[in-house]
Amino acid sequence: MAFGVIAGAQKNDPEAKKILDGVSTKFKSFKTVQASFTYSVENADGKSLSTKKGTVSMKGTKYRVSFNGQEIYCDGTTVWNYDKLSNEVTVSKLDAASGTITPQKLFTNFYDKDFLYTLNGTKKLGNKTLQEIQMTPTDKGKPFHTVYLLVDKNSKTIYSTKVLEKTGDRYSYTVNSLKSNQPMDDKLFVFDKSKYPGVEVVDLQ
Repeated sequence: MAFGVIAGAQKNDPEAKKILDGVSTKFKSFKTVQASFTYSVENADGKSLSTKKGTVSMKGTKYRVSFNGQEIYCDGTTVWNYDKLSNEVTVSKLDAASGTITPQKLFTNFYDKDFLYTLNGTKKLGNKTLQEIQMTPTDKGKPFHTVYLLVDKNSKTIYSTKVLEKTGDRYSYTVNSLKSNQPMDDKLFVFDKSKYPGVEVVDLQ
């Protein structure tokens, strides 16, 4: 936490950058990625508010996320956000310049311009050696003040991301499994209206 308030601490830690660059290079070498994750929310006292599981599939700029009654499809240009409860899908254009965090950005070099970062050290979890990187956003208007990234040292992949919000809540994504270079049909990333009878379409394009 102290890193964010150290006077003049405006330079990034070269050791942390080396680790983050390694993660980015490794991820970009995969043709496809399929991962399952756990999303959990805690309050400021560390009390668990909710825990949910989800899956994400990625291929180039395409992705599909299944999470808590939601399906998000993206074919690289169009995004379909389907809500199971209301049987409604919102269709919008993917705006690459808007700074939107896509699943791909979470695994690659999203950190380079937007954060100051430092390596806190390593910790053991079972048979994994995890390197903790503390990140503070350069834009102080963000709703969060600190992000903790745990990187699996051996596989050079992200194990978990923990975000501390200014409200005191904390939310984290933990990767439970990750498979690379599995065959994926492009149809996987396109919303097929015929599979959702009676779906209401909200087109924002």
